[in-house]
Amino acid sequence: MNKPLIVVVDDNQEILHTIVRDLQDQYGSSYRILSSDSGEKILEALPRLKLENKSICLFIIDQRMPEITGIELLEQVTQLFPYAKRVLLTAYIDTSVTIQAINQTKIDYYLTKPWTPPEVKLYPILNDLLEIWQHSHLREQESIQILGTRWSTKTRHAKDFLASYHLPYRYRDLDQDLEACQLMEMTNHDFAQLPLIIFPDGSQMISPSTEEITAKLGYRNLPHVPFYDLIIIGAGPAGLAAAIYSSSAGLKTLLIEKQSPEEQIKTQYRVKNYLGIPTELTGKYLLRHAEAQAYKLGTEIIASEEVIKITVNNRYKYVRLANNTELCCQTLIIATGVSYQKLEISGVSNLTGAGVYYGTAIAEAISCCDDDTYVVGGGNAAGQAAIYLANYARSVTIILKEESLTATMSKHLSDRIRVLPKIKVKALTEIVEVSGTVKLETLTIANLKTGAVETVDTNSLFVFMGAKPNTSCLQEFIECDLEGYIVTGNDLINQGKQKSKWGLKRDPFLFETCIPGIFAIGDVRCNSVKQLASAVGEGSVAVKLVHQYLASSA
Repeated sequence: MNKPLIVVVDDNQEILHTIVRDLQDQYGSSYRILSSDSGEKILEALPRLKLENKSICLFIIDQRMPEITGIELLEQVTQLFPYAKRVLLTAYIDTSVTIQAINQTKIDYYLTKPWTPPEVKLYPILNDLLEIWQHSHLREQESIQILGTRWSTKTRHAKDFLASYHLPYRYRDLDQDLEACQLMEMTNHDFAQLPLIIFPDGSQMISPSTEEITAKLGYRNLPHVPFYDLIIIGAGPAGLAAAIYSSSAGLKTLLIEKQSPEEQIKTQYRVKNYLGIPTELTGKYLLRHAEAQAYKLGTEIIASEEVIKITVNNRYKYVRLANNTELCCQTLIIATGVSYQKLEISGVSNLTGAGVYYGTAIAEAISCCDDDTYVVGGGNAAGQAAIYLANYARSVTIILKEESLTATMSKHLSDRIRVLPKIKVKALTEIVEVSGTVKLETLTIANLKTGAVETVDTNSLFVFMGAKPNTSCLQEFIECDLEGYIVTGNDLINQGKQKSKWGLKRDPFLFETCIPGIFAIGDVRCNSVKQLASAVGEGSVAVKLVHQYLASSA
């Protein structure tokens, strides 16, 4: 952790040396003391410190300096570090100047020279100021800063990426944050290239790819070994449960996850029916702790990589990643989940990520403050998103084709929505067009019963129109149903599909696909129960089946 800075400026070398010595003795273990005999030098250094994401907690500035007075210097440093505490060093004869500084510059305290003994006249005062600063502003010290705009697609991707790995970040909107604009200008970066990401160590990236961010943060994109007992594709509840149970059982396990693991569970506002948890449980909380548990038990995790091809040679399965890395394993579990269906209407393609969002409410909700926000869909995911958005938006309108929410939404959600004054429902309605130049500006809505059309102003539309399985690269290789869900176990037997590729005397295990040793679990599996507890249960059962497969002669 970088130590916060205490900055001291005094053109008198003897006084400067004395106060630095006193500060070092008392605060050196917790703070870094930065001193200078020139106010001009400090002003030159501060922009660089700001870009490096350094945290300055306290300025101690002498009033009488030849180049710039202490009051003038404090006025300028406040523009870059507005939350730092400010102390003016004065002489006894400067009482009137000190009063002026208190009234105009809003200094926090003044110290008269000499301040000996420091145990009485220096440390108690600074202790109070530093304690106040710590409680108010230290929490931002180690966060990643993202400078961008709400309408920048790459900015949204960066926010989603950091959120998907539960990494704290501070988003700074260049349309609203003047200080962020000043930072952007100091870097000499083009405002058209967004986002600018500033890391706690002061390094910067302009419009980086997720792979570049992954490498910067130290996540591995390459496996430790080329061969594993089990490779799991997908890091949702089912995949993480399988990773936890397989690693705890001693299997060499690799988990491969794309940019945003299991978006559906992450966007759920609350999970109220998870066994043993009487309070509401967020999907984000569950995934964060499950990932930490899997890693602790020995699961290797490759982040931000996509599987593009799977091949089989006898008992061995080969997995090729988008970066052309090829991995080998004895068994494979597919837990790739589902993704949200897209709106197919005029104008939507150009505004995706610039006001039109799919399957995500958490990362963009805070940007909807005082907005009239719209949600498309009548399922549980849409209802949970609407409830969450209502914490920020001026109003939330749910648009659905059905006659009422109860047709497609659980009763406890529809009952809750009904009593929330910020949420309105437009039933028997669909969106026929979205429009805007660089961002979403209007929606055209049609009543399915009367044919009446209206145009409404909005900057945010969240789409929850159902889901489709993530099996696009698998359907020519593994048996799937007409909707693309992977067929497993008894369903293979009942449909007679296992005969074409199975080739074994035994029947497929539960959750085993038409390829021996390859299993499918969670939402991607045909006829699975689309519930959190079911996904976790399938993950644990699948590992038992993996052991059976490894023990068999197959």
